[in-house]
Amino acid sequence: MERIEALRHTAAHVMAQAVMRLWPDAKLAIGPAIKDGFYYDFDLEHRLTSEDLSAIEGEMRKIVKEELPLIREELSKAEAVKLFTRMNQPYKLELLAELPEQVSVYRQGEFVDLCQGPHVDSTAQVKHFKLQTVAGAYWRGDSSRPMLQRIYGTAFSSREDLEAHLRLLEEAAKRDHRKLGRELDLFSIQDEGPGFPFFHPKGMVIRNALEDFWRAEHIKRGYHEVKTPIMLHEDLWHRSGHWDNYRENMYFSEIDEQRFAIKPMNCPGGMLLYKRKLHSYRDLPLRVGELGLVHRHELSGALHGLMRVRCFTQDDAHIFMLPSQVQAEIEGVIEFIDAVYSDVFGFRYHVELSTKPANAIGDDAMWERATQALKDALAAKGLPYVINEGDGAFYGPKIDFHLEDSIGRTWQCGTIQLDFAMPERFDLVYIDEDGQRKRPAMLHRVIFGSIERFIGILTEHYAGAFPLWLAPVQVMVIPVSDGQNQYALEVEQSLRHQGLRVESDMRSESVGKKIRAAQLQKVPYMVIVGEREAETGMISVRHRQRGDLGGTTLEPFCQQLLQEIAERR
Repeated sequence: MERIEALRHTAAHVMAQAVMRLWPDAKLAIGPAIKDGFYYDFDLEHRLTSEDLSAIEGEMRKIVKEELPLIREELSKAEAVKLFTRMNQPYKLELLAELPEQVSVYRQGEFVDLCQGPHVDSTAQVKHFKLQTVAGAYWRGDSSRPMLQRIYGTAFSSREDLEAHLRLLEEAAKRDHRKLGRELDLFSIQDEGPGFPFFHPKGMVIRNALEDFWRAEHIKRGYHEVKTPIMLHEDLWHRSGHWDNYRENMYFSEIDEQRFAIKPMNCPGGMLLYKRKLHSYRDLPLRVGELGLVHRHELSGALHGLMRVRCFTQDDAHIFMLPSQVQAEIEGVIEFIDAVYSDVFGFRYHVELSTKPANAIGDDAMWERATQALKDALAAKGLPYVINEGDGAFYGPKIDFHLEDSIGRTWQCGTIQLDFAMPERFDLVYIDEDGQRKRPAMLHRVIFGSIERFIGILTEHYAGAFPLWLAPVQVMVIPVSDGQNQYALEVEQSLRHQGLRVESDMRSESVGKKIRAAQLQKVPYMVIVGEREAETGMISVRHRQRGDLGGTTLEPFCQQLLQEIAERR
């Protein structure tokens, strides 16, 4: 891993050197190696295009052929300031102002960059690379600073690895949920609402199916569904800790000369619901679920289809419990998440345990107790995990579930957060069997994470070909000619009466074109009705993957589909 990172870091320098050769007035920002590639940010008057990427690649190949050694030099800060002042590189000078008195630079031919390394020995080793895209990026991620041009690329140690990665990117582009969302008419993001998705009728079918599934599975496991307000008084967010730790991501409004916040999370409302009455130890564990709409301010450059939005529905649950019930409840949520990910959607996943962050509330002893409880539950379930130091929620450590889709990408969705701090802040109590007031523990947990984002993930995982129970249109009835339109409508109505989602294609087109249209819309089943079928009361069935399934009658076909839906195959 260190070797490939050094190779990609060197590729970023080779790319920067190529840009400087082509546009000598370019101002250099930063250029790190990242997961699966590298980037470099430039301040450049020329607006870079895809044609420019080809020119930059050509210049990079020349630099590779020059076999330039990468030479590390140690300089005093004063020497480095002189160097980059002479080079007219203001961003490097800004970085230098924050560095210690001794810094390092790397040289390759005429090119020199402020850098800690590591790098490979020579540009000759950067043989297998590809530049991919140009994007905008604010200097140091600050929207008040200059907008730079960021070039993304990737590099590998072998041509085979590079080609395999490019094939994966090509497949990912075909599966892009934004592209499929348009083609399948599922959702859109309008100019009037950046980051606020519109769900179309077919998208709502998928959303409602997921929410119905969510409700049914929660009822089985003893959850009670609630709904909390979308806007609550500012004082609540001070009490919860969100004001100090999350204020910059929140939206506010004023009502009757008092300040209110649109909720970025559902949990404070859940605390108020718990406090509405006094609970006995016999009431616990109390499992409360909410499909709660939350709003979070995201920078415009971070918005990405359904994956990163400004309003979304969290499938939240809060479990209030006795301290003695903590491990059993965590294990129960782990089993629930596994059943959803593995059994229903067929995802593989891995687990991370995130520990105390810098902005944590509560004392060390509380955090140690909570972290150990999560570790004990993971051990009891035999789940391997890695530690993600310092990435817990500000109120408690958490278990994060990273699911793997059909082309190997990972997505963080489910989470279990153990919280002893919020019950303390909100003075939550229960009456124990000895008549004393005691403090409950609580879990915050999501399974989908965000309904919107999970739909985006599923769209890419299935490449738009949703399983039957989620498919917006489950059956397309296709008459061979206009003479069978009436019979096609009768078949459609019969299937509709059984609860199936059915449409008929009555266009005056050939059967082949109608089948092709249904295939493009990823409809799972097509029912072909011609003159013979109309006369005999039969249907011919076609599957989007398995092709022609032959002739049958409506009743067994309908029962087969209902069984497939019930089993969520």
